[in-house]
Amino acid sequence: MELDNKSRIVSWCAQILAAAILLQTLFFKFTGAPESVYIFETLGMEPWRRFGSGISELIASVMLLVPATAALGGLLALGVMLGALGSHSTKLGIEVQGDGGLLFALACVVFVCGLVVVWIRRRQLPLVGHRF
Repeated sequence: MELDNKSRIVSWCAQILAAAILLQTLFFKFTGAPESVYIFETLGMEPWRRFGSGISELIASVMLLVPATAALGGLLALGVMLGALGSHSTKLGIEVQGDGGLLFALACVVFVCGLVVVWIRRRQLPLVGHRF
């Protein structure tokens, strides 16, 4: 599937922004930063879900940066961010440890970027793309 220039630029901007945010959070998850440990302890999922989430975010980031897998990376990012947004909406709250809602906002940005990538590159998705 060949994208027009505008779609390609918008998709790459969304892919890079989402991957950059996801990769940035890996440091905190994998090093056991107090904020990250607090979040997953509050959710009752420390430490294994913290590591699992980090691995999922790493895979999504790599997939977003490879054109052939960008649509699937966008889907994975959407799934991970649905979990994050659900956690913020139910147990954590919008603001976590006085961050002013930054983590929630970053999750929203990644979610929207994932939607943009999936929509633009939807024809790359197996069993879906050939219909749209």
